[in-house]
Amino acid sequence: MVTSLLRRLGVALAVAALVTVAALSLNRVYSGWLLVELCAGAAFASVLVSALLRRLPAWVVAPVSVLAMLGYTIGVVRISATAGGVPGDLRTLAIDAARNAVPRLLSALIPVEPQPDTVLAPVVLAWLAGFAGAELAARSRRPAVALLPPLLLYVGALVLVGPHAAVDAWQPLLFAALAALALVIGSARSGAGRLTSIGPKERAVLRARTAGGLGVGLLAVLAVVLVVAPLVASVVGGSKGDPRRYVQPPNLDVLDQNPLIRLSGWAAYPEQQLFEVEILQGALGIAPSPSPSPNASLDPFAPELPVVDEPPVEAGNYDLRLRLAVLPDWDGITWHMDADYRNAGRVLPPEPAPPGFDASRESLYPPLTIQQRITIAELQGRLLPAVASPRRVEGLRVAYDQSNGSLLGNEPVSPGVSYTVTSENPNIDLSLAMAVDVPTGDAVARYLQVGPAVPPQLSQFAQKIVEGESSPYLRALAVQAFFQEHYTFAPDAPSGHAYPNLEFFLFADPLAGGQRGTSEQFAAGSATVGRLLGLPTRVVVGFHVPAGGGMVTGKDAVAWPEVLFNDIGWVPFDPMPLADGATRPVEPEFIPPPPPSNTPPPSVEPPSASAAPSATIRSTTPAVAEAPSTAGPLAATIGGGLAGLVVVTFLLIALLRAAQTRRRLSAADPARRVTGAWNEVLDGLTLAGHPPPASASAAEVASFAAVVAADRRRRPRAPRPAAPALDDLARDVNAVAFGGRTVFGPDEQTAAAARERAIAFRRALYRRRSWWRRMLWWFDPRPLRRRRSR
Repeated sequence: MVTSLLRRLGVALAVAALVTVAALSLNRVYSGWLLVELCAGAAFASVLVSALLRRLPAWVVAPVSVLAMLGYTIGVVRISATAGGVPGDLRTLAIDAARNAVPRLLSALIPVEPQPDTVLAPVVLAWLAGFAGAELAARSRRPAVALLPPLLLYVGALVLVGPHAAVDAWQPLLFAALAALALVIGSARSGAGRLTSIGPKERAVLRARTAGGLGVGLLAVLAVVLVVAPLVASVVGGSKGDPRRYVQPPNLDVLDQNPLIRLSGWAAYPEQQLFEVEILQGALGIAPSPSPSPNASLDPFAPELPVVDEPPVEAGNYDLRLRLAVLPDWDGITWHMDADYRNAGRVLPPEPAPPGFDASRESLYPPLTIQQRITIAELQGRLLPAVASPRRVEGLRVAYDQSNGSLLGNEPVSPGVSYTVTSENPNIDLSLAMAVDVPTGDAVARYLQVGPAVPPQLSQFAQKIVEGESSPYLRALAVQAFFQEHYTFAPDAPSGHAYPNLEFFLFADPLAGGQRGTSEQFAAGSATVGRLLGLPTRVVVGFHVPAGGGMVTGKDAVAWPEVLFNDIGWVPFDPMPLADGATRPVEPEFIPPPPPSNTPPPSVEPPSASAAPSATIRSTTPAVAEAPSTAGPLAATIGGGLAGLVVVTFLLIALLRAAQTRRRLSAADPARRVTGAWNEVLDGLTLAGHPPPASASAAEVASFAAVVAADRRRRPRAPRPAAPALDDLARDVNAVAFGGRTVFGPDEQTAAAARERAIAFRRALYRRRSWWRRMLWWFDPRPLRRRRSR
């Protein structure tokens, strides 16, 4: 008895150990060891519950184990929330984790930080696998079947990890060893001495059969290995499937997908308080160098970095900019981002090096570490502003696009929300800017797209700006200087940056509103011109931060272009007008001539001496004669308005009638429902073109309705529902009219019957109408004007 108990307990413990190995495999895409600890606790706790309740029926043990699992998961939510820095009360965290456990686990950024919603599903599966394996080991006494739940969990962990972790040979070997140990323990028999009770001949036969069975089994296993091994070897080096690619990332609304269109609104309200920035940390350390940082003279708005011999400078003294979104895609209509946001923990992975970037030069110019606390005021949307290249976010759950370092909140931000971001702002090395080229190939094709319909005059305009400049960096500087010198910032400029908007901004007469715009047009125009010149560009939307931090308002919102260079990376440019605001109109040679018209000019007869003065005026002023008449558009506008008014009137009538019917047939008082049903009958007769006489009694109206419903002058094309008799309804109406709301009034059953008769009668009358009269049935206003029957 004791040996059997120890054998079952040994198999159950082996099952818990196998579940822990599965958690170890899954932990390769997690950070830290919290997931392994929580899953191991779930596995051994489920085995313990099963062992303690082994004498009870299985239908009792299962609910008890589920209740214990719920208690354990509550503790898991609290522990993981504390360890992951997730704010909120326990109830909110538990509901959010239960609702979003699987989607966020499949869409989380790797390495996944153990938080309530990323550990809940593995912990629950670990508990269920441990409980199922322990129950199978204790009740079925088949250890091979008991190993099936942890095996499925291990395979699921391998599929979820996919190509995101290297192969660890020791984990599958450990899993196989523990499985073999469980089989050995489970197959041991306490009655091994039973063989002594049989004779030598029977014992030899039994051993021979056992050896033969083992030999046949071994040969079968070897045959399977010979067949399957080549197939397995052919896919070992192949790419692993990733279930994450089937999960849709968070959706963006229009404001978040293209925040560039929000700049005109912020410029129109320059005093609107968007958010407050507090610089908590920002120390600069650079390696020895024989000259000052190249940013001092070449980077358009990078901070003035000190020479090497000076001590580190606080980031609060610099002109910082926070990024809200990076827009790399341009289709000729709008700049937007096709972002791949993934749920992230507090620690964010670094952005991948851009094409052509020399990562070895980062050691010469290390990034500037800046920690900022941001408190939302009136900023809307889900995009979160932060200094470029965030590495850690605290105080808020975020999703992260690793391709460009943009942050997205799980929920739209609201006033008072605060979060802290630690960023590593890149220190751009422009010492080689004059000599380097721009990258080419498929890796940068996305940053060179210009849309399907590029205006030819815009391409000619771009080439004229950079005439004589051969270096890509000098071309980018020429574009920047041209925009700074020729265009004016106007906070009241309308939004829009499609090709027609850009043409108006670049070429239209200043007196007509051209050559003026917000940073939306400056950034979009200069980035588009850069792409037409073969420069990989993107547009960044962000905010200027006051010196040392402070409140960021609408006037601080800004957009700027960035150009990609070999060995340097993304370099920002500032096409906005200079501080003095002195600009000059675009020279005529840069403005393309209007396209020639294919329509010949109208022929004008010379005026005669006898012509009337009015005729002379018309012939000498062709512009007035050619002016389009406003009679057509005015008539179309009036006609459209009248048609819209008619449609709105019909819809209003239909809504009022539906509300009237609902009010009549759904009244709380049964007496009101009876009178309402009778009014519906009277309305049906009126709509059918047979209004009853005003002096008729209820009984006479019921007889009249029977005659109308029995009218067979038109042969029906399809079966029609029979109209019910209204004698009972007339009697109930008389009882209500003379009895009122006394104790002898109608009950619920009488009111329900009246309602059914009225609906059936009106439906029968409706089906007897022609198709065009049925259309007008619902828009007839007469039931709204008819007085209620008493």
